[in-house]
Amino acid sequence: MRFWLRREEMAVAEMVRRLNAVCRRADEIMHRDISPLCAADIQDQLKKRFAYLSGGRGQDGSPVITFPDYPAFSDVPDKEFQNVMTYLTSIPSLQDAGIGFILVIDRRQDKWTSVKASILRIAASFPANLRLVLVLRPTGLLQRTLSDLALKFNRDDFNMKVPVIMLSSVPELHGYIDKSQLTEDLGGTLDYCHTRWLCHRTAIEGFALMVKQTAQMLQSFGTELAETELPNDVPSTNSVLCSHTEKKDKAKEDMKQALDEGRGLLENIREPLGKCGEQSLNQDQLDNQTTVQRLLDQLTETEAAFDEFWAKHEQKLRQCLQLRQFEQDFREVKASLDALAQKIATFTDVGNSRAHAEHLLKDLASFEDKSSASVERARGLSLEGEQLIDSKHYAVDSIRPKCHELQHLCEQFVAEVGRRRELLSKSLELHHLLEASMKWCDQGIYLLASQPVDKCQSQDGAEAALQEIEKFLETGAENKIQELSKIYQDYESILTKDLMEHVQKVFQKQEGMEEMFHRRQASLKKLAAKQMRPVQPVAPRPEALTKSPCPSPGSRRGSENSSEGSGLRRGPYRRAKSEMSESRPGRSSPPGDEEESLAILRRHVMNELLDTERVYVEELLCVLEGYAAELDNPLMAHLVSRGLQNKKDVLFGNMEEIYHFHNRIFLRELESYTDCPELVGRCFLERMEEFQIYEKYCQNKPRSESLWRQCSDSPFFQECQRKLDHKLSLDSYLLKPVQRITKYQLLLKEMLKYSRSCAGAEHLQEALSSILGILKAVNDSMHLIAITGYDGNLSELGKLLMQGSFSVWTDHKKGHSKVKDLARFKPMQRHLFLHEKAVLFCKKRDENGEGYEKAPSYSYKQSLNMAAVGITENVKGDVRKFEIWYNAREEVYIVQAPTPEVKAAWVSEIRKVLTSQLQACREASQHRALEQSQSLPLPVPPGTSPSKGTTRNIKKLEERKTDPLSLEGYVSPTPLLKPPEKGRGWTKTSQPSEAPEDDGWSSAEELINSSDAEEEGRVGPRKLVPGKYTVVLGDEKGSPDAFAVRSGDVVEVVQEGDEGLWYVRNLTSSKESWVPASSLASLLCTSGSAQCLSSSESSAGSTLLSASSSCGESCGAPLSELQG
Repeated sequence: MRFWLRREEMAVAEMVRRLNAVCRRADEIMHRDISPLCAADIQDQLKKRFAYLSGGRGQDGSPVITFPDYPAFSDVPDKEFQNVMTYLTSIPSLQDAGIGFILVIDRRQDKWTSVKASILRIAASFPANLRLVLVLRPTGLLQRTLSDLALKFNRDDFNMKVPVIMLSSVPELHGYIDKSQLTEDLGGTLDYCHTRWLCHRTAIEGFALMVKQTAQMLQSFGTELAETELPNDVPSTNSVLCSHTEKKDKAKEDMKQALDEGRGLLENIREPLGKCGEQSLNQDQLDNQTTVQRLLDQLTETEAAFDEFWAKHEQKLRQCLQLRQFEQDFREVKASLDALAQKIATFTDVGNSRAHAEHLLKDLASFEDKSSASVERARGLSLEGEQLIDSKHYAVDSIRPKCHELQHLCEQFVAEVGRRRELLSKSLELHHLLEASMKWCDQGIYLLASQPVDKCQSQDGAEAALQEIEKFLETGAENKIQELSKIYQDYESILTKDLMEHVQKVFQKQEGMEEMFHRRQASLKKLAAKQMRPVQPVAPRPEALTKSPCPSPGSRRGSENSSEGSGLRRGPYRRAKSEMSESRPGRSSPPGDEEESLAILRRHVMNELLDTERVYVEELLCVLEGYAAELDNPLMAHLVSRGLQNKKDVLFGNMEEIYHFHNRIFLRELESYTDCPELVGRCFLERMEEFQIYEKYCQNKPRSESLWRQCSDSPFFQECQRKLDHKLSLDSYLLKPVQRITKYQLLLKEMLKYSRSCAGAEHLQEALSSILGILKAVNDSMHLIAITGYDGNLSELGKLLMQGSFSVWTDHKKGHSKVKDLARFKPMQRHLFLHEKAVLFCKKRDENGEGYEKAPSYSYKQSLNMAAVGITENVKGDVRKFEIWYNAREEVYIVQAPTPEVKAAWVSEIRKVLTSQLQACREASQHRALEQSQSLPLPVPPGTSPSKGTTRNIKKLEERKTDPLSLEGYVSPTPLLKPPEKGRGWTKTSQPSEAPEDDGWSSAEELINSSDAEEEGRVGPRKLVPGKYTVVLGDEKGSPDAFAVRSGDVVEVVQEGDEGLWYVRNLTSSKESWVPASSLASLLCTSGSAQCLSSSESSAGSTLLSASSSCGESCGAPLSELQG
């Protein structure tokens, strides 16, 4: 599509008209309209010099054509003669040619016949007017006489309208023509060189042709430029402008060459004047000079006409380029503004809390700051458009609407941002009001709870309490919600359904609190009005607490936590609790007030959880945008050191994945538990799998820490820290995820303190255990990745259950006796990794480096397949030792734990692995037996109790005492167990002579236990550790606190409480209770084995508990033998 304006069309027409005039005038100057011949066309004919135009003039200004003595004149063809005559007569100006030509025919050396022939030929074919014919007749006497007679009698034969004068000598010629107008061969002084004249004529005519061709070329070029279709994009327009500029520059170069050639020619014509100042140019030379000057003028006119056109054309192209650039920028800016408009349209959330509203305001401010560049660019582009309009751009009608649209979009975006800011400010104001009301209600509840009831029994105490209440109620004017309808009216624009419900809940709580105050006021007024005798408060005796029945774990923990609540960091809560404890020593608060206090404490912990979670998410976003994203910013590339390039994943790990999980999922779900913080454990449990991402982050942390130390001095980090205005460097923020995952368990513990009696306590306990499990898994994995030298795949060993450092002695059957003795006395320091399928022995290497590089490394030494592993739980001489033996005690490893508790935990975990392997083996054997008999087992009735099933198994095994078990490689031919001796909870079995007589257990054998303490003569109970035990002898009447147990019941010792109480749960009857330590102590066996609890035989109603490591839960055979 063409975008030419009328004025440019006029400019093209004007240029064409002027250039046509130049061409026409060039033809007129060279007389091309009269004679189209050029010197170059008849150059050979002119070189014969049978006639020439010397430039001389007659007395009346007639041009003189000289016919010199040319013997072969008669041989010149008529065509050549005609061409020469036509060309020579076309050279003088029309004015001079109109006077007529003077012909000077020099025939002094010729014959009369030749003279006559020449005159007749000239008379017949001379193309122009003749003024006079002067003939220098032959000089010979005879020829002169003949010429006189012939001319006298034959004058009419010449048929010429002008007189023909026969001259006898040159002086006679001078009478007709001045000597200065005649050449030297005619006795004159006129300087004439035929070769020079021919060269000048050829150059002048060539220059004239160049002027004409240049004008025609510019005319064609201008027409081409005018007809060029303007492109629709910036690159094409720029290309057209460059192309046209190049063509213009070439045309200007051609014009410059033509001008230089014309000026050179003019200097050449004027050359005789330079050689001799007295010499003047003849008329022909003057005419040549005039011709060249006129041609130069025409060429200058041509250049001026083209320059004027080019200026307009170039302006048009540049305006077109400006328009295309403006249109391109407009499209980009409009797309950017449309994207901003879509983004601001998503800012619909007004916040569900004060912190959330503040966070949204920060997000809006950050968004506004980032979008300011686009808005400023749009405004700048609109200003550029206005400047184009002011500069009289040809596309004003296209530019002005776009400028108006940009201004409208900017104003609309700014107005929308202002509207969103106003809504969020209103939301923040409302949440401030709601929080102030909630805080006022909490303070009121604390006030009511802190008023001592005993002191209010007196009139003075009641009046003081009344004044305190009235004084507090006066503060409600500033803090409480006055009218609910006014809130609805003032904040109608931001009241969502959830927010309206929240407002209603706060208002209801406020009304409830005020009602409590009014009731308290009414009661206090009655007390103040009545004159009562003060009642002396009596504190309960401390012994009453010990005599009262032990509470359940939930109530006990609740009472503990109610006293521990005073340790919170927040001032108002701590002060109120301390005032309550000081004002009412020895008295417990009413159940309603205590529950309200716990609810406030739970809300406080929930607020801390939410606030710290939002801060954590904000800090992660700040790191990702301020550091990680800047690594890909081309403007910051020069600051990134070489060691940091392409290392973003190493430095930041999976922080982005952690951020998206918390920002998009976890934070929002946490906020949904704001009104029921005691149920927040469900939120953790539902998202426990997602928390596994922290394990990946922690495993990468050593690499990140190492890279940070190498590149911490990089100017990139300093510049990013300066932009973010952070006081701490990046490494502090890279530690945030590690700190956060450990913070959760602390907050869950706090929440659990104040939620023991709530519905969500079980979920909180489970969530706490899961978080601690994740922390343990993270810690274990950090050690696991430090193992070096292991050829296999660690993941094939199953889940890592435990890891720790131990002292290890070896005692193998095979090997030199000295090596065996040396191994017994010199322990090796080994780090053990217990997997589901194997246990690894590694050597811990020295810790080097700083920070996370201090993490030790472990050199792999050996591993034991758990399918061939057995354990002996007690070793003589040290309660911290136990044995791990391999392949029927061919290899024995005596392991010493740091503490008995660590040993108990490891032994318990190994027992679980071996038990699961044994159970799987038995199930596989039974399945094969059933397949062989082609019969399916009958389903067990759902009502069958575990104890009954155990009893049946015991009976079956008693019947099969004499038959060894065969489990296809898992059960070795070990002697069967003997009946238990008196006073012992475990039987003593025969073992190989080299094996110690200790408690042994393996998935490849039946249970084998012995008591080392008995053999050494030690008496006294061992310290009881938590675990599962089986009751071997039971008496319901003798059970403490009506906690009935039967023989064969499985009980779990959960934990040790205060004042020597143990919390015990009967897994068979599903009953649980706190059992005094004194009662359990009387049940300890005299052997002091850590694996049995028994009383003496004479004690009536004694109860025997045996550890679950005896496989009592999975198989009844050993128990039947023990009880037999």
